[in-house]
Amino acid sequence: MKSALEIIHEHAEEGARLRTRFLAECAPTLDSACRRMAQSLADGGKILVCGNGGSAADAQHMTGELLGRFLMERPSLPAVALSVDTSTLTAVGNDYGFDDVFARQVNGLGRPGDVLVAFSTSGNSANVVKAIEAAREARMAVIGLTGKGGGRMASMCDYLFDVPHSHTPLIQEMHEAVMHLMCQLIDHYLFENVQALRRA
Repeated sequence: MKSALEIIHEHAEEGARLRTRFLAECAPTLDSACRRMAQSLADGGKILVCGNGGSAADAQHMTGELLGRFLMERPSLPAVALSVDTSTLTAVGNDYGFDDVFARQVNGLGRPGDVLVAFSTSGNSANVVKAIEAAREARMAVIGLTGKGGGRMASMCDYLFDVPHSHTPLIQEMHEAVMHLMCQLIDHYLFENVQALRRA
């Protein structure tokens, strides 16, 4: 049996290796995805974000950073977490089923040029997959954060961040790192490096 200190050390070591490798590998895609989100916001669009459980918390964390602020003082940015409206979630879940709780909101709120950010550790959450389908029908860009190979989402996203690991806590830790970088780079392109965004 491992000791508590061994568990902590192993988690820290594996997490550090994964973080360094994953962020280096996905950096070009991350830059492109952030440019796309910044361009959408600059053009008057919005960012919709969804996920279940811990991924719902990530979705709400991201929209909180965009609507409030991340590291700099700047205007509030339009973003909606699709997991926070309990009346809508329970109405849609009751009338249509839980698989439709995000897709119905995308149908009502999403417009061409908007962006959907979809979190699913497995890439197979049915309600997240249906939200992506609705976003594609609405001609929105789709950014997916997954793990374990990407599941059904792997072939559905314009920008995919598939963490190459099978351990859910580490996948979610990488999602948090990517989400923070997204918030920082959106601000970078909208308020610090506007010329680069215009050249994109």
